[in-house]
Amino acid sequence: MIKSITPKQKKVLEIIYNNIELTGFPPTLADLKNELNVSSNQAVLNYLETLEKKGYIERVEGQARGIKIMPLGYKILNKDQLVPVVGESAAGPFFETLEATQFNWTTLPGEVLNNKKIKQSEEVFIIKVRGDSMINAGINDEDMLLVKKTREFKSGDIVVARSDDGTTVKRFVAEPDGRAYLKPENPAYKNIPIFEETIFEGKVIINLSQINPAPK
Repeated sequence: MIKSITPKQKKVLEIIYNNIELTGFPPTLADLKNELNVSSNQAVLNYLETLEKKGYIERVEGQARGIKIMPLGYKILNKDQLVPVVGESAAGPFFETLEATQFNWTTLPGEVLNNKKIKQSEEVFIIKVRGDSMINAGINDEDMLLVKKTREFKSGDIVVARSDDGTTVKRFVAEPDGRAYLKPENPAYKNIPIFEETIFEGKVIINLSQINPAPK
């Protein structure tokens, strides 16, 4: 249920959206104070607190730019959800890390997230694939993948894995005898062992390049 929103509250929400879309980051208190032409940080905090209580945004304590627009916020703005495009990952050998100080954002139609039953509390991001080791799973070079951050993985999931060597997209396989490895979907490539330092960044939930139109 969408709760009432005042013109001023909606303006704050629009500023947050526009700042994320244009710069890749939510605005700071100083940015909001300047845009709203108010004299105190407390006035801005009051707006943010109200928007959070109504379910339009979520704030991360201790982060100057820790503002996340929630699905209700996108709905009241009549905007598609903004999803971060965090970088590139290998469908082949390991590639450079996904970590970056800034990344691009793209809009993602709500029906895509709804069809995959993404909950409001779940975090998703987009990566671009480099390489051909997953072609038999329908993942080709330069495809854009929607990835969900999670701590739960089962054998057969296609995952984004990271180690000291970088990141890669592979199928996670856990054998009954306890062996686990990352499996390419191209016979030209070998399985990759999973070590203690291997971290799973998330699991692939949809190949956006197979959707028309796909985000760029």
